[in-house]
Amino acid sequence: MTTLLQLNSSLFSHQGQSSQLSSRFVAQWQAAHADGSVIVRDLASDPIPHLDGARFGAFLSQPEGRTQEQQQVLDFSDALINELKSADVIVLGLPMYNFGIPSMLKSYIDHVARAGQTFKYTEQGPVGLLSGKKVVVFAARGGLYAGTAKDTQTSYVRDFFNFIGISDIEFVYAEGLAMGEEGKLASIQAAQAQIVQLNGSV
Repeated sequence: MTTLLQLNSSLFSHQGQSSQLSSRFVAQWQAAHADGSVIVRDLASDPIPHLDGARFGAFLSQPEGRTQEQQQVLDFSDALINELKSADVIVLGLPMYNFGIPSMLKSYIDHVARAGQTFKYTEQGPVGLLSGKKVVVFAARGGLYAGTAKDTQTSYVRDFFNFIGISDIEFVYAEGLAMGEEGKLASIQAAQAQIVQLNGSV
């Protein structure tokens, strides 16, 4: 059975443009994969705590000296990582806030990028442990940034997934969403057309 993990990172939960595009993709994917399984994690309705010294200390703790609170942090992180490990396809709804990724997505990344779980260190450097998966990113922006120096999102998200071993990554951009209704509609329609094309290959 094929499993898809949908990650929404919009402040507006399922109402966000990036979430709506990702959900449209997931609905078409489900129609084509009747025996497929979908896991939905909405980082707005179910937020992940920001990483602090105590939580990072839990990641470094040894079993023999681990407190109950540290074990709870690890159990929470393990649950997120297990979702990633079980997924064959990962669909990310990605709005742009102030030229970067949402802080809630950064919190998610900080809890799943764990040595020995999603990557390991070697003499040649870090090696990702989650190969063989595909990622589809739906990036929604108010302005026009794709292909410019101001688009730090694309390289960051690509670098993160590469770091944990995933290199098959597709980006679908819906841009100019705050630059007038005509342009917004055209951009969304173009993204929706790409969804149909992508679903034929995922």
